[in-house]
Amino acid sequence: MKSIKSVLDEVLMEIQPDRNYEKEIFSKLNFIIKKINKNQKDIKAILGGSGAKGTWLKTFDADIFVLFGYKRFNDKSGKLSDILEKILKKKFKNISRLHGSRDYFQIRQGNFTFEIVPILKIQKSQQAKNITDVSPLHSKWVAKHKKLVNEMKLAKQFCQAQNVYGAESYIMGFSGYICEILTVYYGSFLNLIRNAAKWSDKVVIDVQKYYKGKDVFKLVNTSKLISPLIVIDPVQKGRNAAAALSVEKFGAFKKAAKKFLRKPSKEFFSRKDMKSIFLKAKAGNAELIMIKAGPLSGKTDVIGSKLLKIYEFLNQKLLKHGFRIKKSDWEWGKKHDAAFYFIFDRKPLPKTAEIEGPPVKITSHVEHFKKLHKKTFMKNNRMYAAEQREFTKPIYLLKSIIKNQFVRERCKSIKIEVL
Repeated sequence: MKSIKSVLDEVLMEIQPDRNYEKEIFSKLNFIIKKINKNQKDIKAILGGSGAKGTWLKTFDADIFVLFGYKRFNDKSGKLSDILEKILKKKFKNISRLHGSRDYFQIRQGNFTFEIVPILKIQKSQQAKNITDVSPLHSKWVAKHKKLVNEMKLAKQFCQAQNVYGAESYIMGFSGYICEILTVYYGSFLNLIRNAAKWSDKVVIDVQKYYKGKDVFKLVNTSKLISPLIVIDPVQKGRNAAAALSVEKFGAFKKAAKKFLRKPSKEFFSRKDMKSIFLKAKAGNAELIMIKAGPLSGKTDVIGSKLLKIYEFLNQKLLKHGFRIKKSDWEWGKKHDAAFYFIFDRKPLPKTAEIEGPPVKITSHVEHFKKLHKKTFMKNNRMYAAEQREFTKPIYLLKSIIKNQFVRERCKSIKIEVL
């Protein structure tokens, strides 16, 4: 078996951006940045995101931040998108405006799409008028730890491969910024994984030691500390950078860390095709059903949240009708339809279902229960009813559910495939 170090060295070589790809994307970035900056006063476009931090992976999209001078624009925070739109329209043929906490823009250059974000130029986080204003401060903080760039890349790639990457509301995982903070805190990717495998609930990561010797739960707004992992933002001490992290993604990361330490392999860094995973998981007398949903147009986070609502609705209805879901999950690549996967026992449910009623001693409730159901009986001092099932196979229930208005309003199209 290969050593952990040799595995990580191999992974690092494989996830580095292709030189030609990198050269092409930066050439286009520099062109756009120079074009925006020409003849501008108190407005300056700069490289943002993972590009500015140097933590990009093999294929990456780069953000452009357009900084608006604080002195001139601090009272015009709500108008920055309108001001930037006028500038961009004069200099570029095709731009798209997208809705966000502050609207931002997209420009296509060949095969690349660049996001251009208007930001108020601030020196400290307290000056921020919008959450996006703090982004350049995040970049500056990460850039101070250049020696750990490759370790950060490993952390990001690991999270992506384990399907726990992204802080969007429909993912609720580890953002790139959290991966970077955790790597700095523990000093390396391997130390991060070793510690993550032993994490308990409510772990507090305070890399700047803002709350050293103090109880963070008494000093920070408790609504910000509900996530299983508390990561104090190094540039905003009152903010939990991991506030969006779900218990499920936290648990999945811990589980993957334990497995990797037991048996180190490059496989832990490879993105897996979910369809092939579910086909492999389908064994014995099991049925695999995939539902494809065409996403609506709009802001990615909003679209993703609507798709997540569909997935949760499907699960809820299936369980309510008595179907046991052996395994389920969903995925959505922004350029593809969403896919919802479900594995069931192939054996149909009984034609009749037992419905639990009230305890026998609560006579008023018993009488009401008998009025609602034709066939009732007593078992273990409780009333039950026997009702004919509407659906004994999940496929028929799912065909009914996808016609529901709740589902139809949240996607452009939807269809079922039995695999």
